[in-house]
Amino acid sequence: MKNRTQLKNAHWFLRDTLVGCVLAIAIASTAGPVQSVGQMTFADDNIVVIADWRAGEIHALQFPPAASVAAKPFNLIDISKPIARALHTDSDKMRFEDMAFRPGAELAYITISVDRGDQIPRPALVSVDAAGKVTVVDLAKTAHVSTEIKSRPTADGRFWRDTPEAAYTVTDMVFHEGKLYVAGLSGESFASTLRVYDFPFTGTSTATSIEMYHAVHNQMETRAPIRKMAIVSLNGEPTLVAAYTCTPLVTIPLKDLKDGAHVTGKTIAELGWGSAPVDMVTFDAGQGPMVLLINSHKSADLMTVSSIAEASARPGLATPIKWPSEPLLGLKSTPIPISGIAQLDNQNRDFFGALRRDESSGAMELVSIRKGAFLRLSDFINEYDFADYKYGPNDTWHGVHQMLRTDEGYPDLAKRAVIQ
Repeated sequence: MKNRTQLKNAHWFLRDTLVGCVLAIAIASTAGPVQSVGQMTFADDNIVVIADWRAGEIHALQFPPAASVAAKPFNLIDISKPIARALHTDSDKMRFEDMAFRPGAELAYITISVDRGDQIPRPALVSVDAAGKVTVVDLAKTAHVSTEIKSRPTADGRFWRDTPEAAYTVTDMVFHEGKLYVAGLSGESFASTLRVYDFPFTGTSTATSIEMYHAVHNQMETRAPIRKMAIVSLNGEPTLVAAYTCTPLVTIPLKDLKDGAHVTGKTIAELGWGSAPVDMVTFDAGQGPMVLLINSHKSADLMTVSSIAEASARPGLATPIKWPSEPLLGLKSTPIPISGIAQLDNQNRDFFGALRRDESSGAMELVSIRKGAFLRLSDFINEYDFADYKYGPNDTWHGVHQMLRTDEGYPDLAKRAVIQ
């Protein structure tokens, strides 16, 4: 999970140790080669953390400081081609794994697995700016330290015949007050696990097995991992908000996460069957703290932190949904028209940054979505888009259309949105 507030929480812990961080950590940690790249998140402005399931490690990469730049919307309608050129491969040979925006730098960092014709893809990390400039990060030469992920899934386990179970060793990561929280699978009988690492790494970690009630399946589940998560304060208690496939929402107080413990999370919502969480971000666009959950097969879910707190204070769900006529239970979210997203992150105060596929061409786009609007106006053609349309004196959309058309690279069309 990518979260600007949590990045600030991590910054106080790291601000006095950035220069000597790598040398200090190396005493207690390994610094193995990067064998695969998956989930990623920024610890602060200059440190990115990447999960490497093939090596069974988590790597912290240290970058030189980046110059601060003014916020600018991303409108890159085919980022696959320039990334493929930079990696000396073809667009159809790349698998986009994750994306995170570097705080203050207006740079999107993307982890990619490159098919090279054998069983093991080549790991790659690139940065992209709003102009479409692609820079390849040399993983072999970038200073980094690593820590082991203990008790991993077995190497021979498979989902749907071809997907390694070990690929789900890490399904999401989030920082909070000097600790890295890592969701995923373990090799234990209660496979769903929440690992916690001190950061900078010390070579030690804790692991808590997690179970929860799934209202769609009408059973307690201990295997399916948390897919996306955030840490928020609920009624004064730091709490993990976790989303699972098919799509229960669960809360777990951080104080319950103890090494070797088995914890039952409280299921506070069933948000709809037949979908998987893609990303979860927290933000405040002037209406209070909110959580936005992006889904694979349905609309996004927008929830206020206050409503999550209210739901968490009540007894959790314990009865199944009435499938398929009544697919929802518990906390009510607001459906948001953000779909087809591969990855989403907080770009800055005003924008989310999103990786998504163009429905017609299949090209990967890297675009900005204004917070509060939750859509890109240029995705649609409607009454307002005809050249002879005139905005009347009572039309309340002209200002919004001016802003969004400008955001999305159509300032000439923004000029049309004036009151006649």
